[in-house]
Amino acid sequence: MKIILSPAKTMNQDPISHKVESLPSFMSETKELSEAVRKLSYAEAQELWKVSDKLTQLNVDRFAEMNLEKSITPAIFTYEGLVYKQIGVSDFSEVELDYLKHHLRIISGFYGLVKPMDGITPYRLEMSNKLSVGEHKNLYQFWGDKIYQELMTSQETVLNLASKEYSRVVEKYLQAQDNFVDVEFVYEKDGKLRQLGINSKRARGEMVRFMAKNNVQELAELKEFKFLDLQYSAELSQDKKMVFLRK
Repeated sequence: MKIILSPAKTMNQDPISHKVESLPSFMSETKELSEAVRKLSYAEAQELWKVSDKLTQLNVDRFAEMNLEKSITPAIFTYEGLVYKQIGVSDFSEVELDYLKHHLRIISGFYGLVKPMDGITPYRLEMSNKLSVGEHKNLYQFWGDKIYQELMTSQETVLNLASKEYSRVVEKYLQAQDNFVDVEFVYEKDGKLRQLGINSKRARGEMVRFMAKNNVQELAELKEFKFLDLQYSAELSQDKKMVFLRK
């Protein structure tokens, strides 16, 4: 089984005890994207990222000084958003970390598909950012089916814990034989089911943590997952969709 996650905007490069074990698979594509960003003017970069002057300057400087093979840290320790804080990898045993190495993959607008111990450097480039690269008008066109092909090589079940912004780069190319399983965290209000909102991020991270801590190998084992009053709903779930309802 493979688990896919979105990356995080917030990143950290504090020294850690764990060493980089590999580089991401799509380094030539990442270098091409890095050069495309470097060519942007300050105003173009700010329009691309839609952030404050302070964050624009930070990321312009990051790309200007970027070395993709040095000053890198393992991805699972570099991403710091809400999902990754909930995973809480800092207290994982080596066995639990090995679980992530084998099962977890992170979809990135900049790196394509990232393994937990791949070395990455802080960057800002979201999949939905409208960056033109050569004949490609955006990153969805740039990546095409490359991420899908890399992810589906082993023909394993893929558990989708990524946001729509990132999962669509895979979903667009799914074939009937692919076992791609969505996970939804919902609650009922005014007789309608609604997405959980920001707590969905916490739930995604907690599910990854649950899987690593319990060495989950089969989807059926996820039916035992409970968090924030969420529990598996057999009634709402379908063949390729697991729904967790907040009671």
